[in-house]
Amino acid sequence: MFRLSNLLKSVTDGKPARSLDGSIAIWNFTNRCNLSCMHCYSKADLEAVDTLQTKDILDTLPKLKQNGVKFIIFSGGEPLTRKDIFDIAAECKRLGIVTYLSTNGLYVRKGNAEKILDTFDYIGISIDGSEETHDHFRGLKGSFRESMEAVDLLNSYGRTKVGIRFTLTKETLPDLRFIFELAENHKIPKIYISHLVYSGRGLDNLAMDLDKEERLEAVNFILDKAFEYFESNRDIEVVTGNMEMDAILFYDRFAQKYPELAGEMWSRLVEWGGNSAGRKLLNIDSEGFVKPDPFFPLKVGNILGQDFTEIWSTAPTEVLEKLRIHPRQIGGKCHECRYLAICNGGSRSRAYAIYGDLWAEDPSCYLSEEQMRGV
Repeated sequence: MFRLSNLLKSVTDGKPARSLDGSIAIWNFTNRCNLSCMHCYSKADLEAVDTLQTKDILDTLPKLKQNGVKFIIFSGGEPLTRKDIFDIAAECKRLGIVTYLSTNGLYVRKGNAEKILDTFDYIGISIDGSEETHDHFRGLKGSFRESMEAVDLLNSYGRTKVGIRFTLTKETLPDLRFIFELAENHKIPKIYISHLVYSGRGLDNLAMDLDKEERLEAVNFILDKAFEYFESNRDIEVVTGNMEMDAILFYDRFAQKYPELAGEMWSRLVEWGGNSAGRKLLNIDSEGFVKPDPFFPLKVGNILGQDFTEIWSTAPTEVLEKLRIHPRQIGGKCHECRYLAICNGGSRSRAYAIYGDLWAEDPSCYLSEEQMRGV
């Protein structure tokens, strides 16, 4: 996750960046969902039956805390389909774990809006473009309207930050500008732009991913908007995910605009460290399997039969140990790239999907060889 707006403001203001003092766990508490999204990495559907019982989850939460997990992103499927979701979040709060809710918004109503706001520190609602695009992509007519009603309802309380989440694909790319206009018109304080990772339905629909020219154009537009918001003092945060190379394009833009601060920004980006799967990021899926990230092709353990501390800290697999080397030992064009300490080689899941090799270059990297050599 690349918080470019935060970095832009903190460096120019001479203040510390918002740092992640610990790890993030993305936990798919259920594989049940009321939508059938084309890019879903967990292939969720409404017929799924929950494997993890409340006790399984509550017993694991203290172990996550003991192993440095400071944030849990409640994901799915649709996490609000679980009746115990508020009890789980309450236990996180008791333990001092920050909770983020990733939802499609269709179960948000006036009757539960305040409870959701009281429970979660941040709420991200998925919007995939205009009404026509979103409804097609999500597989349900009327879902755009309901999701936007949820965004507006939750933000009307003026309390917890509520943002929108958008996934870049060939089908949604024409609506990228629309997403920013939507945030501006509805006073939405945060936009999270996710690049597609080849996993789940995202792997089945590999043809929907952007080519490198399209991705480069999209990222430049995102950077245009982030700098525009910063320079006009507009309070809309821009974050991108699953494409650590965005930080390199951002750095080049920043260095041109603020050359006197380029060294400080470089240091901050190296400290951020790029792709953190297996290091500062982990995933627990709906069956209890632990993975370095939600898209990762290999599992490193299961909380139903193993102690999480053993999985994550005391007896990590060889894959986890290699992921924790920084910068990673990546082949292909990454091997000689001067930015490797910043992006850390990008997505290992995409590398495995295309090359069958966890340590190959990220096939979605859009940097030219001249950029990588600093020519």
